[in-house]
Amino acid sequence: MDLFEEKENRPVTAREPLSYRMSPETLDEFVGQEHLTGEGRFLRRLIESGSITSLVFYGQPGCGKSALAKIIARVWKAHFSRLNAVGSGVADLQKEVGTASKRWEVSNKHTVLLVDEFHHFNRSQQDVLLPWVENGTVRFIGITTENPFYYVNRALISRSQVFEFKPLNDGELKLIVERALKDKNRGLGGYRVKIDEAAVEHLIKNSDGDARRVLNALELGVITTKPVNGAVKFDIRVAEESIQKRALSYDKKGDGHYDTISAFIKSMRGSDPDAALYWLAKMLYAGEDPRFIARRIVICASEDVGNADPQALPLANSAFQAVEAIGMPEARIVLAQAAVYVAAAQKSNAAYRGIESALKDVEKEKTMRVPKHLTKAGQKDYKYPHDYPDNFVDQDYIPEKREYYFPKDTGYERKIKELLENIKGKKSGKEKIPEEEK
Repeated sequence: MDLFEEKENRPVTAREPLSYRMSPETLDEFVGQEHLTGEGRFLRRLIESGSITSLVFYGQPGCGKSALAKIIARVWKAHFSRLNAVGSGVADLQKEVGTASKRWEVSNKHTVLLVDEFHHFNRSQQDVLLPWVENGTVRFIGITTENPFYYVNRALISRSQVFEFKPLNDGELKLIVERALKDKNRGLGGYRVKIDEAAVEHLIKNSDGDARRVLNALELGVITTKPVNGAVKFDIRVAEESIQKRALSYDKKGDGHYDTISAFIKSMRGSDPDAALYWLAKMLYAGEDPRFIARRIVICASEDVGNADPQALPLANSAFQAVEAIGMPEARIVLAQAAVYVAAAQKSNAAYRGIESALKDVEKEKTMRVPKHLTKAGQKDYKYPHDYPDNFVDQDYIPEKREYYFPKDTGYERKIKELLENIKGKKSGKEKIPEEEK
């Protein structure tokens, strides 16, 4: 036996997890990351050209980083070695490099050294790799779930090509499931599995773009379900047990979606933060897009809170921006804070009612012309309010008197109401004395 025979070349066994057995062996089998491995893309060209270099892959678990590293070693006809930074140190690196150097001397064969969870190596440990990467003793592939530009030494980054991996989408995960069910050598093709579409969707929805998670759940459900008439019935109940997550009646395109978001908005409008949090939790659990939820909070902050609490809208908008920046699962905290604030805030829909009423007039009635003194041509007749006491002067801003905005005696809008009543008083010569001055 060749001293340096690759472990990756041994036959797979049933004892190995389905996710390991179904690991793609060629670029054509590889699913996902089309922006990197699609025809004509840079990483694919790099792999196929045989231009051996050091690489850094980063992205969430189960999106194909390790699988692609194995494929690269196979295409490059290199030995594949693997370390995990969590349980390895400088001595392990030195041992791997020593073996790689001997391998090159004996068989003229390159070594691809994959280091998993690379961000767990400190700066000094990362520096140890530099000379070996520099002189080509090993071809380094670092894999991390963290942004390497924050966690990996600049010197190592400058000697490597960095690629970001995206979570797998629903269609890609479904293809992986279908392949596993059909493959008789590596997959579950030896079982007669009758799987419901709802069960597949449940596994995919709750795998968070992680192929390893969806395959492990699929295998667990198949091997633990007793066949009936020679067939394994994989229904929604089995899917729930396999992935340890209950299925909710929540169709993103149907009543479940619209009824739940309606209940969420009405709970905020009705000043019930507890109910708002429950409906928020249901939507997040069911996999609703957090950005969609954030948009609804922004709308509610303006439509239902309005000027009763002017801070509600900027807070809700900040929450929307934060959700886009950080994503799930942390986005749930931001959404909860914003929903609770909007639910507990003073309420007024006066601005909302005002614009609705004004729009109806514009739509149905004759359009009014802008008064001449407000136009560029009539500037000499315009009275500049800041030239007058209290920054106010009585002049018309619309040809026909209209009233759309009726502020309420709620929160900050009470002050707005007093201000506008004061202005009306000045016009009529009956200025109102503010409450705090009485």
